[in-house]
Parts: sequence; C-alpha cells; structure tokens
Amino acid sequence: MDAVRRAARPSRRGVLRAGGGAALAAVAGSAVTGCGAGTDDGVAADGTVTVEMWHGQADTAKKALEGLVADFERSHPKIRVKLGGGVLSDVMLQKVTAALAAGSYPDIAYIFGSDLARVARSPQVVDLTDMVASGPVPWKNYWAASRDAVTLNGRVRAAPAVLDSLAVVCNRKLFREAGLPLPKAGWSWQDFVSCARTLTRSGRGRFGTGWPGTGDEDTVWRLWPLIWDLGGDVVDDDGKNIGFADTGARALQVVADLARDKSVYIDPKPGSEQMYQVFQSGRMGMVVTGPWQLPDIETAGIDYHVVPLPSFSGRPVTISGPDTWTMFDNGDARTEAARTFLSWLARPEQDVRWDIEAGSLPLSRRTEALPAWQDKVARTEGLSVFTKALETARVRPVHPAYPEVSQALGQAVVAVLLGRSTPEEALRACADDANAALLIPR
Repeated sequence: MDAVRRAARPSRRGVLRAGGGAALAAVAGSAVTGCGAGTDDGVAADGTVTVEMWHGQADTAKKALEGLVADFERSHPKIRVKLGGGVLSDVMLQKVTAALAAGSYPDIAYIFGSDLARVARSPQVVDLTDMVASGPVPWKNYWAASRDAVTLNGRVRAAPAVLDSLAVVCNRKLFREAGLPLPKAGWSWQDFVSCARTLTRSGRGRFGTGWPGTGDEDTVWRLWPLIWDLGGDVVDDDGKNIGFADTGARALQVVADLARDKSVYIDPKPGSEQMYQVFQSGRMGMVVTGPWQLPDIETAGIDYHVVPLPSFSGRPVTISGPDTWTMFDNGDARTEAARTFLSWLARPEQDVRWDIEAGSLPLSRRTEALPAWQDKVARTEGLSVFTKALETARVRPVHPAYPEVSQALGQAVVAVLLGRSTPEEALRACADDANAALLIPR
C-alpha cells in the first residue's frame, strides 16, 4: 500500500519501483556479512548508543519527527537517534537495497507496506514479533490493518508507521447545483457511476470524479475494495494464481462505465497531483482519497462532505495502505536501542502527536480514544469517516510477487480507462502476466 502525497507530508503510495525487487532478491540470496556500523558499533565511550534512522519525510512530517526524537532523547539520555537517509520515502527502497548490498545500512528505515515482503527477505531485517507482544500497547489493540501490513508468515517483520484509509470526498456546492442529494453510507457503485455522470459538465471542464491513469500503485489500490467486496482476493488460496479471475472484470466494469460516460478525469502523471488540483479548484464532484488530502481541501476553501466507499453488497469495505518502520540488525546494542525507540514511538501519547502533526490515522484504538485525537476529529470535517473505516479496512497481502501483480492490474485499469480494452480483455492480459509472476520461486 504501498503509497501519492506531496513531499510536504508522508508519501503513502509511490510508484512501483522497477528493478528494486530483483536487487533485493540478490541481496537476500547473498551472504551479507557487513553491518551498518562496520567498524563502529554505535556505542560511545560513555555508553551512549546512536541509532541511525532513514525517515523519508519532509517539511511538516520531518518537523514532527524531529520534535518526537528530541523528547525521546531527553527521557532516554543514553540513546541518540540520528535522523538521515537523504531521500524521501518514494525512493527509499532503492536506497535501502543499495545499502544492504553494500553492508552499510541504517537501524530503522521507512519502508512502504507494499515493499516489505521483499525487504524482509534480507537476513538483516529484525523480527519484531517479541517486541510487539511485550509492547506498551497490546498487539490486538492495534487496528487489524496495522497488524496485517507488517505480518509475514505469522511473524511481525516491521513496526506500523503510518495508517490511512480510502473514502469519497464530495463537493457540496456541485452536488447542490446538480440537484443531487449527498450520498450516505451504504450507497452502491452504481450510485457512484450515476452521480459522476450527473455531476459532469464537459463544456465547463467539470468532471464527476477522477482516477490515476499511470498504471502505478496509486491506480491499482483503488480497485482492490471492489474486488474484495465481490469475494475476490489479490492472490488465490493456492498461491499460484490471482484471486480475482472471476471478480476482476466486474470491478473493472465500474471503471469502464466512468470512461464510457466521460465522467472521469484521468490523471496522466504519477502522484495524482493534477487530479487533486482539479477537485480543489471546484471542477470535480467526487474524489476517492485518504485523510492526508483533507488539509489541502480545507485550504482550497472547498465545502466538502466525506462518505464511505460505495459497495456492491451494501457492506462497508475499504482499503488501508499502512507504511512501516523496518529495523535492521547492526549489533545487539543498536538493535536494543532501536527497539526502545520504536516501542516509545508507538505509545498512544506519542502516536497521537504523530497522527495530528504528520497526517496519519491512529495506529491503535487506545490512541483513537485519547482526548487529543477526539478533539482533532471534532475540528476536522469527515475525519471520523476515515477512522471508522478502519473497523473493516483490509490491506494488500505482504507477498513478494505483489508488485508484479499490481503492475499487471495497473496496465489493465489504464487500458479500460483509455478505452483500449474491455474489462474482460484487460483482465485476461492481467491474469497472464500476474499468474506467470506468481509461479516464480521466491
């Protein structure tokens, strides 16, 4: 989930990184003997341990993390957290891959959830199962999406870092002008397509909705809730085939209907910035997005309404794209210090600060219950819809072949958006490529 947001806030999606998986496979299969410290175990003469953290954040989120680190160091004088990395989260995979190959890597890095399965193949990734089991917040108190996004083969391979969910943000003014009532929870995808058609004014450059059209992860993750709602899955139970061979075409039909009606703005650039700009300029009636977009929508002065995603079944369904803090083994002292820091960071009193200042949803129900978060929800229109969606949110599987499956489905979505293929044709091509990828031993 493996991310889309501007660099000013934590990037959530990110474009699929070509070649990163192959490089990580080489790292996982080789005997990496070096440590990040090399000749430096990170322990000073006075016993102070320095932890290196490649955070991937910029501006607002970076400032929030810096404040948290400063508070941690004041309460833990024998641990120093060095924030660095020199890159934003969108290119962290390449940076970490190269560092693992060179044997000089950080203690903690911000890794997209969709990349975790491949990174975790490295023997240098620290297993955090024991840490979360004995942590200050019971593991079961975390949202299921937080837990599932970092669990691989029953083991916790990273700590949850950022949590989100998808919902639909509507422009109240455009709904009024079109004579449409605002949608409510329980609406259908047929309702969504109908609303988009009615909201569209092609002669005035107005669109009913938008969809990323680059074929990257931002294009794809919006389709998974439709597939899940229809009973499909990303990978079939046998692990050798896609799990949406029977449901993918029906999900893609929604995309085809929007394209047929010319009610969808197709964003041609990675990151969806143009799509969001169209919405924030008052020329789009609905946009499927996450809570990270609300500050920009408020700043643009849009009178908005947030409603859960539509469904086919009437049951609530959405997707969450958590990202992670992944730990790497640089010796016992640094590993223990990094564990201490991540455990402290996950406490509700720290988590709520990160959520409010950097734009995440609460990682656990304990954080959600804090007065500070409840006050934030009361002051932010629609934020409660995104938080409540976590009760039923699902995540993409932590599977090493996921990037190839996503790439194949992304090409199918774009083909349908652009009218180049029918849903059935596009899905057949997707299945051929994705199934071939799933058969590759990993």
